[in-house]
Amino acid sequence: MNSDFSLPLPNLSRRAMLHRAANGFGGLALAALLNSPDRSHAAAPFAAKPSHFPAKARSVIFLFMEGAVSQVDSFDYKPMLEKFDGRDPRQTIGKLEKTQFENIGRVLKSPWPFSSRGESGLLISDLFPHIARCADDLCVIRSMTSDFPEHTSANYFLHSGLGLQGRPSMGAWVAYGLGTLNQDLPGFVVLNGGQIPSGGLDCFGSGFLPAAFQGSLLNANGAALANITPTENPQARQTAKQSLVERLNRLGLQQAGANDALESAIANAELAARMQVAIPSLMDLSGESESTCRLYGLDSEYVHTRTYARQCILARRMVERGVRFIELTIPMVDGYNRWDAHGGLKKNHGDNARAVDQPISGLLIDLKQRGLLDETLVVFAGEFGRTPFAQGGDGRDHNEHGFSVWLAGGGTRGGIAYGATDEWGYRAVQDKVEMHDLHATLLHLMGLDHTRLTFRSGGRDYRLTDVRGNVIRDIVS
Repeated sequence: MNSDFSLPLPNLSRRAMLHRAANGFGGLALAALLNSPDRSHAAAPFAAKPSHFPAKARSVIFLFMEGAVSQVDSFDYKPMLEKFDGRDPRQTIGKLEKTQFENIGRVLKSPWPFSSRGESGLLISDLFPHIARCADDLCVIRSMTSDFPEHTSANYFLHSGLGLQGRPSMGAWVAYGLGTLNQDLPGFVVLNGGQIPSGGLDCFGSGFLPAAFQGSLLNANGAALANITPTENPQARQTAKQSLVERLNRLGLQQAGANDALESAIANAELAARMQVAIPSLMDLSGESESTCRLYGLDSEYVHTRTYARQCILARRMVERGVRFIELTIPMVDGYNRWDAHGGLKKNHGDNARAVDQPISGLLIDLKQRGLLDETLVVFAGEFGRTPFAQGGDGRDHNEHGFSVWLAGGGTRGGIAYGATDEWGYRAVQDKVEMHDLHATLLHLMGLDHTRLTFRSGGRDYRLTDVRGNVIRDIVS
């Protein structure tokens, strides 16, 4: 039997072959576009998009504690530090990891006492007396780790899942995956209290995602944005200019074809026009009650408390208006370099906590009273932790081997501690959590499967969690 079923091919030149197959190639391209999950982004980048499965959280408020809060002075009580205070850590703790500045001092107990808080009995120190009152709403992860001991790389890693510049921020991924519920505001907003983190604005960038999904930076105090108030008189003149620019942009897009930079510029220009109406009313807190302002600390004598209180109130107002992801930076507290307490731990952490403690507790209480906490995921995190032994005499160096972050609301279990560090609060030893696990869990609570939220760039599919990450199922309610 002759098993050769091949058919003779005509003698075609390469040019003729490409000509005859042109329609087939076009059909393949069309099929890919029609099946692409992001096919609508160019036409309507801010449109609300369906989640992969029912979401527990509708919005995220990310309280970024840049500089690194010390876990052993806040949410991870370690009696051994009191017992061996002042002793050589090499003789008590044992092998020490390389530190950022290699200025290793003695074992250093916390200046703040710890107490059992709420019905859950979570141990929280007096560094955060107001947040401690919300203990039953907190899910404290005590076994968080990072891959980087240096601020800039660690900030990129926390925000984007890679310790290098240029990848999309998690806020951009959420906006890309879900869009926004308010077409007059961006899906990803950064409320700046005074300190842009190490790594700069790339911490909030969109990377290879369409530029429409990058974080929009708003000043919490003063003018939120440049030119947010129309200056043209009469108003019809600005409307005419906007119409002209839109027609020119559309003409350019028609001639250039698909072009992310131009498409995003058009979308952002249209959004900016709508924001001139939406932002002034959003930033106006005159309608907030006196009791609400007092709850957040807006009447505090401490200027930095007032700054962060305003940020937290604005974050709640953005949640009410359907913004998907809101990040808060910290105030410039008396010229301190963030929470980065290489010296003067008590004053550095004490003053920074005084700025954020009451506003954060006010935010949690207010969200809960308004029925919003269940659908709002609040995340409190720095880029790494700090050492249980001193740097010099009264500071703490960087420690990426084990530290604490907490989550509240948005489908998390309140009043629990997950994971553990060793008896010194130095290294994660139980239920170790990697940064990609935190990202996978955040996306899961927002109704997104982190393995399916991808974007093709440079010939491969990328995702926030790279090729790693597991949802922390034990903290999901």
